Amino acid sequence: MNLIIFGPPGSGKGTYATRLQNQLGIPAIATGDIFRETIKQGTPTGKKVEKYLKSGQLVPDEIVIEVLKERINREDCKKGFILDGFPRTIEQAKALDKITKINAIINLQVPDHIITARLSSRRICKNCGAIYNLLNLKPKKDGICDKCGGELYQREDDKEDVIKDRIEIYKKQTQPILEYYKNKVPFVNFKCENIDMPPEKAVEQILEGLRKIGNRKN
Repeated sequence: MNLIIFGPPGSGKGTYATRLQNQLGIPAIATGDIFRETIKQGTPTGKKVEKYLKSGQLVPDEIVIEVLKERINREDCKKGFILDGFPRTIEQAKALDKITKINAIINLQVPDHIITARLSSRRICKNCGAIYNLLNLKPKKDGICDKCGGELYQREDDKEDVIKDRIEIYKKQTQPILEYYKNKVPFVNFKCENIDMPPEKAVEQILEGLRKIGNRKN
């Protein structure tokens, strides 16, 4: 299945996508990761991407699509993929329609208070980048990374006032895209009402929704 996972910052997109790729045997593809990979390879497209990123500009849609097309044409995507972080605009969604068919949308619905609690509790190691959470993934020693002994810090965009802005931006950007796909593609709507829900339980519910879609198609 070719899937897209949507969800606000702090909804668990990356966590769930990683677990889903292991369960389904298809890769999770984040645009940020493929940008970095393309730049590292030194391809002509990678050099274009690097130029835009270094100058602080958004990478134009036609280049994003070019990079994505190269990625989903690889052997490991023969059985499908999970897109994380794309599309971000209606124009990107329309461009995506021209290069592949999307079979289902995974829509993570998480209340604002849970997102705020999760993100405001996140801490990151200045040295190795390891991620902790003061709610459910605490370091053994306060403010110190378990892995390398580095100092933990809170990102500026993980502070409460910034989180609220990030949520509002996500809603404004994503709502039109969800509307675009609403009558085109089946949705798996996953609602998280409990901040302590284990990722494995969430993923099992998402997989159950995907199985129902698969059964309807057969």
